[in-house]
Amino acid sequence: MLAHLIEFVSAHYVLSASFLVLLALLIFTESRKGGKSLSSRELTALVNSEQGLVLDIRTQKDFAAGHIVGALNIPQDKLSTRVSELDKHKGKTIIVVDAMGQHSGTVCRDLKKAGHNAAKLSGGLATWRGDNLPVVK
Repeated sequence: MLAHLIEFVSAHYVLSASFLVLLALLIFTESRKGGKSLSSRELTALVNSEQGLVLDIRTQKDFAAGHIVGALNIPQDKLSTRVSELDKHKGKTIIVVDAMGQHSGTVCRDLKKAGHNAAKLSGGLATWRGDNLPVVK
C-alpha cells in the first residue's frame, strides 16, 4: 500500500505538490476563520478572573434545558439584532458556546468584525458536559 503511494507521488509530483499546498491553505483558512479555541479549563479560568463572558448561542429551549453558570443566551439567529447587548462587555473575552462547536466559529468571526474579543469553547457544551462540569437549568 505504501509502495503504491510512493510510486504515485514520484510519478505525479506536480499533482501531489499541488494537493499538499491546497491542503495547507485549507487548514490555514479554516483555523483562522473561527478564532481561538478554548478548553473547558481555559474558559473557567477566564470567567473566574472576570475576564470572560460565556455567550450561549443555542435556542432558548436548549439553554433552559442546561447551560454553563452565568452564561448569557442570545440565539444565533437573533445575534445580529442583539449584538449591541454585548457592548458593555468590550473589555472581556466573549466565549461562544453552542451544542457541539460547529457554529461558534462563524459567530466568533462576526463578533470580531463588530470589535469584540471572541473565542469559542472547543467542542461546545458537549465537551463541557463530557468533562463532568456543572450546568444549571
